[in-house]
Amino acid sequence: MALDTANQQRILGYFIEEAKEHLQTLEQGILQLATSVKDTETVNEMFRAAHSVKGGAAMLGYTSIQRTAHSLEDSFKILKDNQVDVDQKLETLFLNGYDHLQDLIERLESSPNFSDRDGAAILEKAESNFVLLQNYLQHLLSGGSSDNISQQVMSVLKQMLQLFKQPDSPETRKKLQISCQQLAKIAPKEDSWQKFVATTKLATSNQKYPYNTIAQVVIKEVKQAGDYLNSGQTDKLISSKNLQQLAATAGGTAGAVATSASVTIPTDPQGAAIALLKTFNKQEIKQIFQIISSRI
Repeated sequence: MALDTANQQRILGYFIEEAKEHLQTLEQGILQLATSVKDTETVNEMFRAAHSVKGGAAMLGYTSIQRTAHSLEDSFKILKDNQVDVDQKLETLFLNGYDHLQDLIERLESSPNFSDRDGAAILEKAESNFVLLQNYLQHLLSGGSSDNISQQVMSVLKQMLQLFKQPDSPETRKKLQISCQQLAKIAPKEDSWQKFVATTKLATSNQKYPYNTIAQVVIKEVKQAGDYLNSGQTDKLISSKNLQQLAATAGGTAGAVATSASVTIPTDPQGAAIALLKTFNKQEIKQIFQIISSRI
């Protein structure tokens, strides 16, 4: 039994020694990632380093290290198989993944009784980071812009804010539509972003709601969606119910205005309610109440 334990410790020592060498390969490659991705052999070395750590950890039963190394390996495979434009955000996400793997191996080296329970918190952080990394890699591969996405969205948002501060007019509405077209150009191949922008464009054309109500919803939505796009969390690019409501009720505005212009509203509340019920349908009455509530 003593011999078995000695052999286990010897094997563990070999693994840690090799893992530290692999970490050095990973660190050097990631710190110069923009240059590394242009050299096929360098990318292959990083891929093999992560693969070797994964295999050794699996053999010794350290699942937390195995899974973290495996996630790095998967990410390097994308770099192997595709041409990716590296930016600061991508470097940071890769470096965060490396840091988590290094932390786990250092804890294993310093603690002879290390177990996956000791690495659970690190693994949780690592997996959250790798979700962001994978999403961002897919976003870059889909044709999205890289580190200037946030700047582009904010630039358009500033234009929209200025337009919403002006009186509601056909001219400002037209300019808002142009702003939406500019948003669409930021990530032309990202379907979820294109659907969101299309919904926003419809919402800005809605004349059934007060201008300031539309502004509050649209500005908030675009800011949040831009953050998701910039971070690669395209699965969260879903229009809110408020934005969808504005888009859904944008059509038929001219007819509604013409109808309301011919309505005579009595001065007493009961008579006014009866006149509304005779003139408008249920959905239109709900919209009227929403408009009135927003102005009280």
